[in-house]
Amino acid sequence: MKHLSLCLLFTVVIQGFCCADVTKLSTEDRKILQDSSRFHEVHSTKDLPPAVVALCANDKRRLADPGQNWNATDAITDPTLPWKRVIWAAVGSDYYVVHYERGGIDHSFHILVAKLTKNDTKPKVVWRAVGHQLKDYTAFLDALRSGKLDDRLDYAH
Repeated sequence: MKHLSLCLLFTVVIQGFCCADVTKLSTEDRKILQDSSRFHEVHSTKDLPPAVVALCANDKRRLADPGQNWNATDAITDPTLPWKRVIWAAVGSDYYVVHYERGGIDHSFHILVAKLTKNDTKPKVVWRAVGHQLKDYTAFLDALRSGKLDDRLDYAH
């Protein structure tokens, strides 16, 4: 009986690590993001305000577009290339969702949600999370609903 109780405890704990709750995204922002009709995907940093790109870019303010060369591993092939690359982004009025990857020894996939109104010059970070590579905005919404994005820690971004 003791072993069974211990196994059940480990099962619950391990499941908690695999499916992280989204804890820092407000109900209002979640509702806006889940209305996919408000958003259209873009596939270039040129389609995003420079201030939003700067929130994702490396220390030299560089962010590779999808398909462009970048330093994906810690074995630097070209020191002039950025360490981060956009996978896709989505724009919905004042909201910007950027899914990008960060190279290095711990290759990771990030989501940034920012809000930039027409009268502001500085965007507000609404939410950040990490997870796995997401094909498109629909996959992002599925991951958001199913708890496959983790916003519990302040990961390096």
